[in-house]
Amino acid sequence: MSQDNLIKLTCNECKKDNYFSRKNKKTIKAKLELKKYCKHCKQHVLHKETKLK
Repeated sequence: MSQDNLIKLTCNECKKDNYFSRKNKKTIKAKLELKKYCKHCKQHVLHKETKLK
């Protein structure tokens, strides 16, 4: 998997990194926001794209 396309999804509630995904940065310029399950909050919450360190 290419590091260029790799993104990290972080929970908006507890601020923990839960998911890693891929994104085509040429076609999608905005930051990705998905409603996903957080195992720490134990509910479906909004997850935002953050920088991969």
